[in-house]
Amino acid sequence: MLVSQDRSMAPLDADLCWQAVVGRDAGQDGAFLYGVLTTGVFCRPSCGARTPKRENVRFYRTAGEAERDGLRACLRCKPLETAGMRARMLALVRYIEQNAGESLTLVHLGRQAGMSPAHLQRTFKAVVGVSPKQYLDNCRLRGFKASLREGEGDVTGAIFDAGFGSLSRLYEKVDTQLGMTPMEYRAGGRGLEITYAVSRTALGLLLLGATDRGLCFLQFGDEESELVEKLRAEYPGAALRAMPEPPPESFSAWMAALNRHLEGQAPDLRLPVHVRGTAFQMKVWRYLQSIPAGAVESYQEVAQGIGQPTAARAVARACASNVVALAIPCHRVIRGSGELGGYRWGLDRKRVLLDQERTQAAASAIT
Repeated sequence: MLVSQDRSMAPLDADLCWQAVVGRDAGQDGAFLYGVLTTGVFCRPSCGARTPKRENVRFYRTAGEAERDGLRACLRCKPLETAGMRARMLALVRYIEQNAGESLTLVHLGRQAGMSPAHLQRTFKAVVGVSPKQYLDNCRLRGFKASLREGEGDVTGAIFDAGFGSLSRLYEKVDTQLGMTPMEYRAGGRGLEITYAVSRTALGLLLLGATDRGLCFLQFGDEESELVEKLRAEYPGAALRAMPEPPPESFSAWMAALNRHLEGQAPDLRLPVHVRGTAFQMKVWRYLQSIPAGAVESYQEVAQGIGQPTAARAVARACASNVVALAIPCHRVIRGSGELGGYRWGLDRKRVLLDQERTQAAASAIT
């Protein structure tokens, strides 16, 4: 053992700790944590991430010590998560779902979980993948969208029934979580105007479709006519038009960012996305956007990350339903066996994207 069961304050043996990290010794999980100064994260000894350089590693007895050094919990191995804490957080998830229409502050939820607000905030996000507030908003949006689909009452009534309290509170969430306005969602996207353009990229022909609020379609293909038909099939009620010349500044900036990313010059791609999806799909897609460039997670790990550990197959379906390649990086999800798994735009493209991102991540770590 690296530390005694009574968690004595004897100094950690750095050499033994390093041997456990190199060997990814799961038996030492809970005995200590290690931090990687170049990436700013701390991990369990068994973390499956690429082994860091020894000179960049520090060892800690507790998560609190690592956090005081400015490190954050690894999204891959989730070092804040224990079996007991996971059960407590999942119980809190059920409580939020059952009381989403009520006013649930972080202090209130902390009392419910028997934790301080700050500790709850960190632990909930480590276990569930989003903050308590984000999860509460998602529950309210789920109820709101269900009311719209069922067609019961008016939109205003659905807003208040879902627990938002005001029109402005809902519309604060629309662009980042609902994807489309309430009336657009109820109408299945009809009435939108989508402009599109086709460009030759390092990974082949690419069609980019956008509304005035962001990308709604980004896919690779072999023929322009085929890509336009896919866009029309995805948004049958929308008015489609080719991008005018010269294109708007925003569109030119998006295309320039995409090309820099595909050429290996910009590992992190941050573009506005305006898509439609179920509450579950939106949760998965937001989580995918949190996976760092150069890292991968399995479908099971993503399911655990969003707080639904039995939903690995549903996660795979959500990845397959993504219509915005790269901006929602579903290529960073692989099978638990380490195989690439599926990719709607071809495994060759997925392999190139992952290899390119790993190379960029390695170069960044060196510098």
